[in-house]
Amino acid sequence: MFRFLEGKYQPLAPLRVFYSRVGKCFVATLVIVAFSLAIGMFGYHYCGGLSWLDSLLNASMILTGMGPVTPMESSTGKCFSIFYCLYSGIAFLSLVAILIAPIYHRFIHRFNLDEELRPDPLPPRPPVRPLGTDL
Repeated sequence: MFRFLEGKYQPLAPLRVFYSRVGKCFVATLVIVAFSLAIGMFGYHYCGGLSWLDSLLNASMILTGMGPVTPMESSTGKCFSIFYCLYSGIAFLSLVAILIAPIYHRFIHRFNLDEELRPDPLPPRPPVRPLGTDL
């Protein structure tokens, strides 16, 4: 999924590449948030019978984990609210993973880079036998 990150044996990417990666992940999270809010707005408007502003308020509150503002009264609205809450929990965790991935990768790559470039230790020397004892 994250093929745009450098591999294990590649050198650490320059800062401009790192900032570009963070920016791309941030844009990806914004797109997912906008898509999730659109799903919530349409669902609350058509299934719950709320106005567009109240639908946006409910969708954003559910998506951020705060909870609904307006309780649903119809069965259709309640069913949509259940599935949207489950979707929002998964979406939130995915958004955090997408946003943190390049930062975490750079930290781990930089931490392990010293280990990868360190020369192999010298092999142990054979033990020295004392002189004059094998007569």
